[in-house]
Order: sequence, then structure tokens, then C-alpha cells
Amino acid sequence: MTTISAYRHTQVGTVIVVTVGLLVLVGAFPAVTFGSAPASFALLGLFLVCIFLFGSLTVSVDHAHVLLRFGLGLIRRRFALADIRAVRRVRNRWYYGWGIRLLPRGWLYNVSGLDAVEIEMTDGRAHRIGTDEPEALAAAIQQARGRAD
Repeated sequence: MTTISAYRHTQVGTVIVVTVGLLVLVGAFPAVTFGSAPASFALLGLFLVCIFLFGSLTVSVDHAHVLLRFGLGLIRRRFALADIRAVRRVRNRWYYGWGIRLLPRGWLYNVSGLDAVEIEMTDGRAHRIGTDEPEALAAAIQQARGRAD
């Protein structure tokens, strides 16, 4: 049996963090200037929750699964290696955006950039995993599956 080295990488969603951070500052201005405005604090709370939920994407590959974990890990997705038919590096269109999105061929999980790895499942569905290390992620999935596509 071949030894499979585990892969784990966390990509910070710099654009998301900076944008939401600026929105937090803009939202804090009315709260500080005009006193304790409940709506401003609620908005601040919402922005902070967005940062904690979608501020990063951690992708792990082990002997049986590809695991995606956004932010603190409350939002997760797991794919069994046995269900993956093909792996390929792709480039997303700019308007696909960030977060979790439904695309014409399947789902996108992304926090930053345009590079991704697409995994095609045995049932025909496709999932794109955004990453700043597309070659390393594709190679890790292929190695874990035991063959190169």
C-alpha cells in the first residue's frame, strides 16, 4: 500500500477581510458618533460574523476525503475520494465571485482569487475549490486517489 502524504492549506480571503473590515469601520462611525445606535451595532455584528465564517478556506486531503472548512469551521464540505472521477486545474471567471456559489456545472467554494481545482464526481456533478496553490492541491488529490488524471 502506498503512503499518502496529507495535504492541508489555508487561504485567507484578503479581499473579503479587507472589504468587511472597511464596512465594520464605516458601520462603527454612526455608532460612535451618534451614541449607541442598535442598528449600527447589529450591522457590526453581522460583518464580524461574515469575517469569522468566510475569512479563510482550509482545504485538507487525507487517504479518504477532501475536506473544505470555511473560517472557524462551522461551514464544511467533505468529498469522498472514491466519488471523484477527475481532477483538473481551472481558472474561474471574475464574476463567479467568492463564497459558496452555484455555477452552471456545479458548486464553487472560494475566498480569494480566480484559480481553482475542479473535481468531477462520478455522478457528473462538478465542484470548484478556490486555492492559491492549484498545482499542489490537484497533485495531492490525484496522489490520494492513487492515479494521475
